[in-house]
Amino acid sequence: MIKIKVNYENDIIKSINVTGHAGYSEAGSDIVCASVSSICITTVNAIIRLDSNAILYEESDGLLKVEIISHNEFIDILILNMIDLLSELANDYKNYIKIIK
Repeated sequence: MIKIKVNYENDIIKSINVTGHAGYSEAGSDIVCASVSSICITTVNAIIRLDSNAILYEESDGLLKVEIISHNEFIDILILNMIDLLSELANDYKNYIKIIK
C-alpha cells in the first residue's frame, strides 16, 4: 500500500511523505504506482521550475519526501493540486493508497 502523509504546521502544509508500493499489479505494470509517481514528480518538477529553493526533496524506490521551504500562491496551488489528484486516486483505489492528514 502507498501511504501519503501530509504534515501541517498552523494549517500550512510543511511536508509530504509518500512511501510504499501499491501492489495493484506487478512491478513495471502497476498503474496505481505509476499514477502516484507521475502526479508527485510532475508537481516537484513544476515547483523547481518556479523556484528551485522552494522545496527540499528526496526520492528513491518507494519513497518521496518533499519539504516545503517557502510558500507563495503558485507553489501552494501546485501542492494543493497534487493532494487533490492523489485524493481522487485514493478514492478510486482505496485498497492501494491511504492519505493521512
